[in-house]
Amino acid sequence: MVTETRSPEETYELGRKIGLQARPGQVYTLTGDLGVGKTVFTQGVAVGLGITEPVSSPTFTIVQVYEEGRLPFYHFDVYRIGDIEEMEEIGYDDYFFGKGICLIEWAELIEEILPDDRISITIEKNLEQGFDYRRITVEGL
Repeated sequence: MVTETRSPEETYELGRKIGLQARPGQVYTLTGDLGVGKTVFTQGVAVGLGITEPVSSPTFTIVQVYEEGRLPFYHFDVYRIGDIEEMEEIGYDDYFFGKGICLIEWAELIEEILPDDRISITIEKNLEQGFDYRRITVEGL
């Protein structure tokens, strides 16, 4: 599925719709350049899950856990991860194979430990289409 959005609000809304449809045990990978809207998209997913607390990128903690919604939400940002052992230290498999959903930013950095049945989301900019234009590709949903 490919969706084009033309504002942060539209990107957020697509995330919200995915959050509404999310099921326990799903793992979403989220890739895209810095500033492409990954956090805006993630905030929409959280709202779709019924989470009302502020959601920001867990850049310095690797994973942020939100449990107030209809499903636990595990938001990973692995941009600064040094090696896979760091993921093992935080017990990534408890999150990946738990009862909530995982959304992993910069997932390409931990490709070797990702489950095969993940849902891959790629957000791309195209400045020729406008500053807020995003092409969002969802595979495996």
